[in-house]
Amino acid sequence: MGGQITDGNVSRVFPTVREVLALDPVRRGAPRLVAGEVGLDRPVRWVHVAEVPDIATLLGGGELVLTTGIGLPADDAGLRAFIADLAGVGVSGLVVELGRRYLTGVPRVMAAAAGRHGLPLVELRRATPFVRITEAVHALIVDAQLAELRATEEIHQRFTDLSVEGAEPDEVIRQAAELSGCPVVLENLSRQVLAYDPAGENAELLLDGWEQHSRRIRPTGRTAYDPDSGWLVTMVGARGEDWGRLLLRWPGGVHLSGPGGVEVDGPGEGDPDGAEDPRPGPAVPPTRLTILVERAASTLALGRLIRRDTEGWVRQIHRTLLTALMDRTRPVDEVALRARALGLVLDRRHLVGVVVRPRGDDPTGEYGPSTEPAGEPGSAGADAGAGRLRDLAETVGQALREANLTGLTSAMDDQAVGVLLALADPAAEDRALTAFAAALRRARPDLRLPEPRRPGGGGLVIAAGSGVGSLREAGRSLMEARQVAEAARRDRRDLPIFRLPHVGLAGLLHLLRDEPRLQTFVERELGALLAYDARHPREHLLGTLRAYLEQGRNKSAAATAAHLSRPAFYERLARISRILDADLDSVDTCLSLHVALLALDAIRAP
Repeated sequence: MGGQITDGNVSRVFPTVREVLALDPVRRGAPRLVAGEVGLDRPVRWVHVAEVPDIATLLGGGELVLTTGIGLPADDAGLRAFIADLAGVGVSGLVVELGRRYLTGVPRVMAAAAGRHGLPLVELRRATPFVRITEAVHALIVDAQLAELRATEEIHQRFTDLSVEGAEPDEVIRQAAELSGCPVVLENLSRQVLAYDPAGENAELLLDGWEQHSRRIRPTGRTAYDPDSGWLVTMVGARGEDWGRLLLRWPGGVHLSGPGGVEVDGPGEGDPDGAEDPRPGPAVPPTRLTILVERAASTLALGRLIRRDTEGWVRQIHRTLLTALMDRTRPVDEVALRARALGLVLDRRHLVGVVVRPRGDDPTGEYGPSTEPAGEPGSAGADAGAGRLRDLAETVGQALREANLTGLTSAMDDQAVGVLLALADPAAEDRALTAFAAALRRARPDLRLPEPRRPGGGGLVIAAGSGVGSLREAGRSLMEARQVAEAARRDRRDLPIFRLPHVGLAGLLHLLRDEPRLQTFVERELGALLAYDARHPREHLLGTLRAYLEQGRNKSAAATAAHLSRPAFYERLARISRILDADLDSVDTCLSLHVALLALDAIRAP
């Protein structure tokens, strides 16, 4: 789906006075702007020819009035009242053809009154058929209205497609910015930015001090334009519950230069009385922009209803940013900017990646894989697992708040919740991690602690990566924390926080279990013995080798541990030595075999 609705910014439905004065039928009349230059960008809704002084009562606003002046009042007071009446009903401008009533120019009192009211007053110094002007302007209006209808249809179609596709908020905002050519921001009710697209402008300038800036944008109505700030705003929500605002900055404003080919009186010439030249208020954004922001808001609200049972949008943004840091899919400056828009400062902070996940075999399924099949998305097993992960993410967030810590936090995958702690003082790292672990356990009194008596006991594993001083290195800390958490799942110890030095050789092998070179090493060292056990399952020589190595090559202790007599155990060792063609009295050989056994355990671990 490409392109904006129109070339440049969204065009108006109606031409402006400036554009009408540039039309050929008007230019043939040698137009000269006498007063009201500041109103040249008013839209012209229609052209009306009038020769009576009380025409204002028949007008509805937005008309360009054409007259020869033959029916206008002869006295100054009457002319002032005539201009005031036109301005009062919102006429776009007044064009007076010279030659019948006024020979060389309109009365100075008329020009002064028009100047005071900011009403464009134009003289036509050559005779011009008014019908040519009305035809040209009305054709322009009809063409613009047809373009508006087409653009509106494209808006509806574009956002209907996005709704059907279940587009993410970022995509909806991107499309809104692309269609309008204007910056678009989605915020929650706390004025935190959920998504944005600067439409080619400087994003940092756009979002700088956003919360304070946003709170000054206070339009009236559910969808309204705030002329002081230049933002078009609509509420986002459904079923009577609003949860955010969608804002579009419209670069509206008035141009003070004269139209091409139109003579403009110099300063003071059109206002001989020296009256103050009032500046009219900013123009109203085009109707299609209002339609666009409302359709975009509806698409966002529908998407939220569809995803009602998934993680909140703020948490989704956290997840997007955490993923971007690990996968390097977004520039770190953009990650920092988006985090800052949420009220979270990541640059110039000491950053520590933390991962919280259940241990490997939680029999209750409270914090771990469910005993039910995972199933397809939406099945009972998948929904239960997603619900437990969502609860864990909420618990982690609550613990962060209780410990007075700040950071990104969200689910990282189907089992783990990630946190990127942002600390002002690197020396506070250990203290912050200890406070977080304690708060996590306080946040859920029913949370079962790890059971050190057996590997993979219930409860949670909390792992932390190495602290880093740059956001560019934050991904490394997060990846390290994830790997440590994975390796610590089957650790027998009850540690409040697992760090890289805690995982040891077994943990390292666990991290490398998917590495083909490690698997090749295991097959080279133990493949023959594994093949023998596969053909003779009742002998289980691998268990005999494990007992021998775990007892430090003490044959008597190993025989006792294997519940075998020493002669039987010795005979098994001799058989293993022949199968592997290995000297089991060699320290180096046994070390290699022991590492291979640990690697095999890591590869086979769930």
